[in-house]
Amino acid sequence: MLKFEEIYLRAAEHKGGVNALEMLLPEAGNPESVAALGEDRFLAEMTRCIFQAGFVWRVIDQKWQGFEDVFHGFEVNTILGLQPEDWEEICADTRIVRNHQKINSVRANARFIEDVALETGSFARFIADWPVSDLVGLLELLKKRGARLGGNTGQRFLRNVGKESFYLGKDVIRCLQNSGLAIKDNPTSKRELAAIQQAFNQWHEESKRSYTVMSKIAAYSISS
Repeated sequence: MLKFEEIYLRAAEHKGGVNALEMLLPEAGNPESVAALGEDRFLAEMTRCIFQAGFVWRVIDQKWQGFEDVFHGFEVNTILGLQPEDWEEICADTRIVRNHQKINSVRANARFIEDVALETGSFARFIADWPVSDLVGLLELLKKRGARLGGNTGQRFLRNVGKESFYLGKDVIRCLQNSGLAIKDNPTSKRELAAIQQAFNQWHEESKRSYTVMSKIAAYSISS
């Protein structure tokens, strides 16, 4: 594995120097900010990421107020109390993108959030306290217990709610490959994901940077 310092210097070269690079870097995730979020905001971000997957993000953003209205502000108990006829109306509502499978994921993910809250006391605290040294474990849980939250969708959800995390975009994958990891362009196996987690853990030990920031630096080391 390349030392993270080498990756950082490559990123700085691409972005016009250390100062320019530092100005581009995001803030590290704040666990207390994540823990303070309401369940409705978690469900909203799950839904946004799911509907954006494979679709034009701009269209979802433009329609977003319609999503908020149609899904009752993503209030979990309200969603879980909707009747079959309510869901029929939602599926026909032109204020949202009428993809029935994705619409059904809203109800399933409301149940997921509620179940975790009942098991642990707080969904927000559960996400906030999950150790960043095992992000692949959290992503696996989202994939198994949530609906349509696998792959990059789950990663984007975590990033959007402020959870410190890496995001395995194409440039980050290329950086990992160039650093010595034997992973595919679309790594999905447990072996590959464990190797990615180990690489980020090693880089964190070296740099003391957050996983969010390291992920961005890794991407910048490939793209100009």
